[in-house]
Amino acid sequence: MLIIDNCHVFDGLTNSLQADAQVVVEDGRIKDIGKAGAKAGKAEIIDARGLTLMPGLIDAHVHAYAAAANLAHVDTMAPSYLSQFARTSLESMLQRGFTSVRDAAGADYGLAQATEQGYIRGPRLFYSGKALSQTGGHGDTHGLEHGGCICGCGSSRVVLSHVVDGVTEVRKAARDELRKGATQIKIMASGGVSSPTDPIWNLQFSEEEIRAAVWEAHSWGRYVLAHAYTPEAIRRCLEYGVRSIEHANLIDEPTARFAAEQQAFVVPTLVTYEALETYGRDLGFPEVSLEKLKVVRDAGVMSLRHLKAAGVPMGFGTDLLGEMQIHQLREFSIREEVLSPFEILKSATSVNADILQQTGELGVIQPTAKADLLLVDGNPLEDLSVLERPDDCLKLVVKDGDVYRNLL
Repeated sequence: MLIIDNCHVFDGLTNSLQADAQVVVEDGRIKDIGKAGAKAGKAEIIDARGLTLMPGLIDAHVHAYAAAANLAHVDTMAPSYLSQFARTSLESMLQRGFTSVRDAAGADYGLAQATEQGYIRGPRLFYSGKALSQTGGHGDTHGLEHGGCICGCGSSRVVLSHVVDGVTEVRKAARDELRKGATQIKIMASGGVSSPTDPIWNLQFSEEEIRAAVWEAHSWGRYVLAHAYTPEAIRRCLEYGVRSIEHANLIDEPTARFAAEQQAFVVPTLVTYEALETYGRDLGFPEVSLEKLKVVRDAGVMSLRHLKAAGVPMGFGTDLLGEMQIHQLREFSIREEVLSPFEILKSATSVNADILQQTGELGVIQPTAKADLLLVDGNPLEDLSVLERPDDCLKLVVKDGDVYRNLL
């Protein structure tokens, strides 16, 4: 049993702190929340000294295997190297306060198993397996000069994606990822920045292909998330049953209202565009991608305005590549231009738990929830910067009731 005493609690749901509280953890779950100083039996007691206890953070869009800014280079890296990059990346995320992450392309059962069994001291991992991309789509890293392979022999290795065409191939790839334990299926539904040949406005996958992926995910009680930038790409995904839209930088007011009507989620990832603009060229991000970056970079903040006005539940994601993953916490301050600290905190806790189909299990401090907890020096409802300075302010990280960081 673990008791965190004398803390102020942000529960992930309420725009206020519960003062002078005691949180009791047993068997990896929150057993009780009471008044500070309550009598306890045999337990490890941590005196929080009046600091703020909050749910562990959730990042709903990461790429643990994205070991380089140029994703074509990732396809040439040895699996053993990628595994070590992923281990380091995930362990760093936990030390920043992220106790759960959703990998949006690439991660697999082995990585999740290694984390669950303690070989990787990282966050709980919800993985999509490889994303589904059409030939020439956002997940196809082959450039214009590549001759290609249309024989179906699979000689061209792509780490983060399956390149599939037609309903039959989409179904087979989705079923294979679900068989391998994917907690959601990722599709590429519009052009992207990091892919070499598709313009941002390009629509990807037919209606029949998207509906096939949605049906396969639904048959397992799971869902589809879709990379999509433009209003047309977003709307057709929502019409065909996609539950979570990623990025959505170019969304307009009518499409945001439609997303709200469909009870869909949108996961903006604004920090990756800032990082790519600042560091991308020096880290080998291709020139063609830097040009495409200009189309979506400045539109990101406006997308937050449209989504907020429409009442669309926004998740918290980062989508950072390679060495830029160290800027994960910067997403908090970028969003402050439009959103309140409470709205941002909720997106990174209880809203993301809803997206992950973990409502009441993660992202909240309440009885029976999993004991994923952070203790921070300061009140993040008043000053989000305390989360961006983990070396100074993040004093305790607990995942599943186990302590992974204790600077008290």
